Amino acid sequence: MSENLLEFKHVSKSYSGNQVLKDINLAIKPGEIHALIGENGAGKSTLMNILFGMPCIHETGGFEGSVEINGEEVNIKSPHEAMLQGIGMVHQEFMLIPGFSITENVKLNREITKPNLVSRIFGKDLQSLDYKKMNADTTTALATLDMDIDAFIEVAGLPVGHKQFIEIAREIDKEGIRILVFDEPTAVLADEEAQNLLKAIRRLADSGIGIIFISHRLNEIVQVADNVTVLRDGAHVVTKPIAETNAVEIARYMIGRDVTIERVHDAERSISDEVILDIQDLFVNMPGEQVKGIDLSVHKGEILGIGGLAGQGKLGIANGLMGIYPAKGTVTFNGKPLTLCDPKKSIVAGLGFVSEDRKGVGLLLDESIELNVVFTAMQLHDEFLTGFGPFRFKASKQIREHANKMIKDLDIRCTSSLQTAGSLSGGNQQKVCIARALTQKPTLLLISEPTRGIDIGAKKLVLDLLKQLNEELGMTIVMTSSELAELRSICDQIAIVCDGKIAGMLKPEAPDEEFGLLMSGSDIPTEEEVQK
Repeated sequence: MSENLLEFKHVSKSYSGNQVLKDINLAIKPGEIHALIGENGAGKSTLMNILFGMPCIHETGGFEGSVEINGEEVNIKSPHEAMLQGIGMVHQEFMLIPGFSITENVKLNREITKPNLVSRIFGKDLQSLDYKKMNADTTTALATLDMDIDAFIEVAGLPVGHKQFIEIAREIDKEGIRILVFDEPTAVLADEEAQNLLKAIRRLADSGIGIIFISHRLNEIVQVADNVTVLRDGAHVVTKPIAETNAVEIARYMIGRDVTIERVHDAERSISDEVILDIQDLFVNMPGEQVKGIDLSVHKGEILGIGGLAGQGKLGIANGLMGIYPAKGTVTFNGKPLTLCDPKKSIVAGLGFVSEDRKGVGLLLDESIELNVVFTAMQLHDEFLTGFGPFRFKASKQIREHANKMIKDLDIRCTSSLQTAGSLSGGNQQKVCIARALTQKPTLLLISEPTRGIDIGAKKLVLDLLKQLNEELGMTIVMTSSELAELRSICDQIAIVCDGKIAGMLKPEAPDEEFGLLMSGSDIPTEEEVQK
């Protein structure tokens, strides 16, 4: 028997003559956490689709090379066959049924049943679901992730951070799991939650499970992984023990140049005294992210950050202002009252919005990139249209020129502007969402989790773009993020949300412990209290 639990040997894959994987060799041992990293489009998802037997592989001619488990070649042709081999995968995009409870999602196709009067007569097919046992199993899986939530709650409306934990709990709950693939598991989690998850992943590895950890958070890879493999443009670049490398070197391998996300302090930067957005006593009924009466002022020309743990209300602020969820309170924007609970009026008033939920809110998945980029501007501002009188048609040439400019400016990896948004990688979908918001030429941009699922090179591109919009166009930006380091890199000040309220405002250079105290609901001690 091979010492390797999983091994890819000389794996290659092409789509319509375009080679996306080129002779990949990769081995994972039992109990090893092996990080797999690369830019969006590097081939990571394709390699995992091969492992999991996804139809997109076998319906397009299969692949070259072989996959071995415990030294024996396997030919996995469906996700069900992968599950029988003991392979589990937590996808970057959620695979949950909104109308089902957490338990029903975790136990889907693995339901526990119990006999009843009818089944005793007509057979096992008519047995009842044993919700008591299923809820108990689900609660145990959630507890492994330090997630305190009732298993019978419906998934619909839960914040994306909670959904990510449910995805992972489903895989943890399966029996006979030997290999677990984590695809960006912490992308929507705040720092403290991410740390809890990394500890849980290490416990799973210590039990003998082999783990493939895909993440763009290089600090997490350095912290939790045993080895790292870097892919670039479908080719294997390097495999190294984590002890022999660091985040900067990994970034260099990944994109071919040095990239770091650090704050560039502008000593001459000054913020206007004019308040462009004034929020008073705002309540937002967003499930899992409720806002409970906040007061917040945003000054013209500043970049305001909003941080905090998942479920504390930070995401609810932008969603409430845009009318995505019911809200009440007094909001003044650009000197005029802002009508709540009406997305159209918010957009027409000059608010731009990039949602944290790119598939549910941000994109028309079955439509082209170019239509996604201009759709809102067409609908609400009558832009990118031609014609006369009541007859209006799409200005196709203008749309394509604008979309191609956005594709170039944001480095959206695609075949053309006609490619459907749903066929893009997660990071490139996020870039399309940003392009659509910018097309509306907003006075103030609300952007939530802007770098979720994006590699470090693209993260820097997006953050630099936000700085450029702010500095060159004077655009006011409110950025909500679970990644504190990114908030600190570009924001003028950061509001920390805890239990639906503003716990405090901090400068980006404030000590780490002050951010931690506010996130946990504790007050920052005064100098006198510290001395005592």
